[in-house]
Amino acid sequence: MNVQKNKFALLLAASAVSIALSGCGGDDGKDGEPGNSGGTAAQEINTLNLDITQVTYNDGVPTVTVFATNEKDLPVVGLKDIEIENAAQLIPQGAAHPGDSANWQKLGSTDQFVDNKDGSYQFTFDSFSTDVFDPQLTQRFNVVAPASTLLDGVTPVPVREIVEDFDGEGNEALYTKNVVSHEVCASCHVEGEKIYHRATSVETCITCHTQEWAESRGKPEVAFSHLIHNVHNDAKVFGRNDKLPETAHKIVQDNCQACHVQSDELTEWGNWSRVPTMEVCSSCHVDIDFKAGQGHSQQNDNSNCIACHNASWTETIHTEASTQKKALIDQYGINVESTIDATTQAATISIAVVDAAGNAVDINTVLPMVQRFEVVTNVGPNNVTLGYGGKDSINAVTNGVLAAGVTIDAGKLVYTTSKDLKLGVAGADDETAFTFVGWAMCSTDGAFVDCDPALDADNVSLYTGMKAGLAYATLSGQEPSKRHVDSVAFSACANCHTPEFEVHKGGHHAGFVMSEQLSHTTDANGNAIIGVDACVACHTPDGTYAGGTNKGALEMKLHVVHGQEGIIKDCAQCHNDFNLDSFQVKGALATAAGTYTTPITATCTSCHTSDSVKTHATSQGAVIDGAKDVANDAAQLESCFFCHAPVIEDHTKMKM
Repeated sequence: MNVQKNKFALLLAASAVSIALSGCGGDDGKDGEPGNSGGTAAQEINTLNLDITQVTYNDGVPTVTVFATNEKDLPVVGLKDIEIENAAQLIPQGAAHPGDSANWQKLGSTDQFVDNKDGSYQFTFDSFSTDVFDPQLTQRFNVVAPASTLLDGVTPVPVREIVEDFDGEGNEALYTKNVVSHEVCASCHVEGEKIYHRATSVETCITCHTQEWAESRGKPEVAFSHLIHNVHNDAKVFGRNDKLPETAHKIVQDNCQACHVQSDELTEWGNWSRVPTMEVCSSCHVDIDFKAGQGHSQQNDNSNCIACHNASWTETIHTEASTQKKALIDQYGINVESTIDATTQAATISIAVVDAAGNAVDINTVLPMVQRFEVVTNVGPNNVTLGYGGKDSINAVTNGVLAAGVTIDAGKLVYTTSKDLKLGVAGADDETAFTFVGWAMCSTDGAFVDCDPALDADNVSLYTGMKAGLAYATLSGQEPSKRHVDSVAFSACANCHTPEFEVHKGGHHAGFVMSEQLSHTTDANGNAIIGVDACVACHTPDGTYAGGTNKGALEMKLHVVHGQEGIIKDCAQCHNDFNLDSFQVKGALATAAGTYTTPITATCTSCHTSDSVKTHATSQGAVIDGAKDVANDAAQLESCFFCHAPVIEDHTKMKM
């Protein structure tokens, strides 16, 4: 043990030089006196705050004091379900072999504590690995309080998890390892909801899934640095669940910087590129067997990794694809205009390509590189009338070739709709025709290229989705009707999907990118609001290609898809507001094959599917899975908002 400590002491001398470089999720520890705010104990706990106020040692065994308060900084007394899930110490980089990353080593856990009745809880350890404990190393304590109640069995207590780091004497840690932050994970995984098992924070995951723990179980693949990459890409089956993490992969899209975000708060955010190891690399590069020398030069440890894979090269090679994609997307934009002929009532759509500075580009110069221009025209932005099957839709360009009826005039792509738009009276919602344009360009190795006429649209690696466009027109020439965008903006979607997320890429659609070109209004600061309203060109009240079978209307589809994926669990993750008035101009929505439901109930039951909810709704005037005309006639008769007053903070809020 003394020899090991001496080795660590030498390593720590080097570690001190890189204090600003070392990190892996969690808050730094700090000096502190035992907390005691005094005063009345909290009667309700909407937010549980935890802080480790003191760590002392006796013969190498720690005693840890945790102080609990609520959102009003009142002490919380009577916690019954709280524990130190993991006590761990940080083995410095290169401790076992040169090139190894710094890793946490578990020392113990405990749920044994004394409630001091003043908000403080004193934890003691019955079992602690004193044989490997080294006071020269950074010590971490992971405190977990699951969602529960106080000792009274009534007062609810929300979930809370923290990690705090200290030196071996209970003072502020001199170094730690923080590579990714809980905030980054929480941009997709809603705050307070379990990520996997019961953990709700990445810091808990990190402190539990240590390299040593994983290898001792004979499962090195469940060490955090390997596991976390494995479950966010679809390179191989995930562990014993025998399933691909397709949902996470579609969101992250192999973009390392979706999670690895530069931050002044993370002492070693750049560790992912600075310290390459076999354990991490093999989580994505599954065709490599390092020890057998397959797909890579043979090596038994990480000592030579940095010799070839320096930090700048590693970062470049892993970010090049996403960087190139963004550069391609930003190279061009489109301006879409639409006019309606008073005699034929057909809409003529013109598409002008512009460069990054907004200058016109003759479409002939880029036409051979256009994989697709998808032009979809529908009527009635708030209550779409033509449905999915009745809309006017054309792939105006496919692999550089113009479709019949599509022309180029003065450098612009021009198309006139062929279907009857069935426009309504002047000023009505159904007098407005709106056209959505999605497009993609053939590309390879970070550059646009001429398309192969035989290019398969499902071969998504050969093209890049570009910025989509939107245009409105009315027969009367009056101001067009437009759908509200004050409920969901794409900026919320981009928190998970990134701004360059290519929607519907592959197969029937162009793989377009949502952008400011879809905006028709601004926020209070004058910034363009990129709404998702353009999606109703296809996601109509009548559903999409399967009618109502898949609940394809926009009001339901997003709830259904994100509910099935299990990531969205809080309305505020996507909604910035609820525009309840929008239901006043909606009609029935297709909720099953050939059947329709009144709009409020259809929207609510896209998440709340129980029979009791449906029974309650029908008692308040709703029609569920009825004939279209019956549900349409009842669309403005359901009385949900007489009692219900949903708000972002609580969508179950009632008026009484």
